[in-house]
Amino acid sequence: MTQSSPKSLPPEVVARISRLEILSRQVVEGFLSGMHRSPYFGQSIEFVQHREYVPGDDVRRIDWKVWSKTDKYYLKLFEEETNLRTTLLVDISESMQFGSGAVTKYDYACQIAGALTFLLLKQQDAVSLTAFDSEVRGVAPSRSTHTHLGSILSVLFQQKPAKKTDLEAILKQAAQEKSQRGMVVLISDLFAPREGLFQGLRMLRKRGHDVLVLQVLDPQEVDFNYSGTTKFEGMEEAGELVCDPRSLREGYLAAMNTFLHDVRRRCAAEGIDHETVRTDEHLDAVLRKYLNHRRQLMQHQGQH
Repeated sequence: MTQSSPKSLPPEVVARISRLEILSRQVVEGFLSGMHRSPYFGQSIEFVQHREYVPGDDVRRIDWKVWSKTDKYYLKLFEEETNLRTTLLVDISESMQFGSGAVTKYDYACQIAGALTFLLLKQQDAVSLTAFDSEVRGVAPSRSTHTHLGSILSVLFQQKPAKKTDLEAILKQAAQEKSQRGMVVLISDLFAPREGLFQGLRMLRKRGHDVLVLQVLDPQEVDFNYSGTTKFEGMEEAGELVCDPRSLREGYLAAMNTFLHDVRRRCAAEGIDHETVRTDEHLDAVLRKYLNHRRQLMQHQGQH
């Protein structure tokens, strides 16, 4: 695992981190300026909702009025306690290096991580990061301080996508290590065996975590608008192919649509929110997806 402060990094990496810190701040503050003040920001001691009791909770917090009506134990939560503990899992495997334009999937994943981290810290949430390929390559521990954004970006920018993905092992490890319930945001192209992927996601759900999957794809991976003889170089030891892409397009698009449909269907069956994110999509859209997901989570919890 790698963990260094920005001071120990090469100057060009420090400059890249600084640029992304500025971008993250601009995107989030611009996005929020167009919204009404959210109940998820700031601290207060106002009662906002209930949460089901789990062993280890303080029994003095049980709402006995609710128990008398439902015969179930629920705790009273206050606004300051609705803040989440969020874990960002960022895929840095070789397939994330692909980009048909100026931005690779890995670059875009870093931008998502930066913007989400800034938003989370602004909400006074604690956030941690795990960068992975076939194993964990870098970790930033859970913090809620405003300086934590630089720490998270420094971990991401020390990594170079170079290996295959092992989503099953990474997700199971995260489920075992994250004992406190929270939100897990997986940022990946999901190019990995699906059975292992869903076994790992299922374990996170069984441990009580709320899971949001942001599947990052390049526009060409979705549209396949290549023309003329093209050499396709496979990543993660997939070899290469020279051909006329028009002969492949129909079969490729059918396979990709089947893949995306299956992922969406199985995520829905597991109670997992899945969003496809294109690298030509503005980060505002990604933030909106995250906040909609969080709002639905809070509303769901409030109904219990």
